[in-house]
Amino acid sequence: MRHNWWNRVGRCLGLLVPLMTMAAGAVAEDTYPARPIQLIVPYPPGGNTDLMARALQQSLSAALRQTVVVVNRGGASGTIGDAELARARPDGYTIGLSPNAPLTTQPHLVPLSYSLDSFRFLCLVYDNPQVLVLGRNAPFRDIAGMVAFGRTKPEALVYGSPGQGSTQHILIARLLRLAGVEALHAPFTGAGPMAQAALGGQIMAFVESPSIPASTGLPVGGVFSAERLASLPEVPTVTEAGYPIVGSSAGGLVAPAGLPDTIAHVLQRACGEAVASDSFRTAAGRLNSLPSYAGGDEFRARFKAESDGNRQVLQDLGMARD
Repeated sequence: MRHNWWNRVGRCLGLLVPLMTMAAGAVAEDTYPARPIQLIVPYPPGGNTDLMARALQQSLSAALRQTVVVVNRGGASGTIGDAELARARPDGYTIGLSPNAPLTTQPHLVPLSYSLDSFRFLCLVYDNPQVLVLGRNAPFRDIAGMVAFGRTKPEALVYGSPGQGSTQHILIARLLRLAGVEALHAPFTGAGPMAQAALGGQIMAFVESPSIPASTGLPVGGVFSAERLASLPEVPTVTEAGYPIVGSSAGGLVAPAGLPDTIAHVLQRACGEAVASDSFRTAAGRLNSLPSYAGGDEFRARFKAESDGNRQVLQDLGMARD
């Protein structure tokens, strides 16, 4: 008799525990966000991704009515921070602002613990045409001068990038290849340290978003866009200089895969409000950056198409592992 009673209790508890767990999850989702949210930036402070995250931070916090804390996890061309994000609990309290390179380029260069499927894409935030930034003491001031210097002094030209195979590395590598120039590549952990090297004379050129010369005062030698930028009307495009190359650095909010739809919708709505806010657009404008909103599905589709295209480009440059 006692044995049967305990069996009935066990069966009831077996049914009750899953219901309690589901109820607790529903309550957590209904009250989200109930505590500060960590925003992982996969680069050091001072780079374009970091600057854009900090420009977004205030308006995103306001839209969520909760504090958003920027956490820098730089290194390995952005893959350390994105790998940490992919491993995080998918509860909405750890999200990231990732540019395209760690997601659409690096997986074709090195074995990684994550892929596009490791993330829930929430909202595209910015889309910045890239520019050729020149060192403070570089012996040239435009693309023609850089090419002439590189041709007359093989491997005396030292250029930087925020990592092997980054969007910026690919763009300048393509430019130098088309120009027939041999140069020395110096990879950095991110745009912040790279810009400091350009200010200090350790490198002569690099490619980055317009926010970097805007925040450092470094000169711009060309823009990788189809047309001249309104913020830099006097700077010619790389195509005008004779090298038809166009490229941009786009980035947005991503979360670990498995994020519940209810929480994803809260973050997507808040992201849209933040990108449209006057405070973000003013901050982005000061950095010569271009706010650009796209929803999660469109955001992921764009990065998937870019990933497929980058595989071919890297193969052509002899850099791809697959």
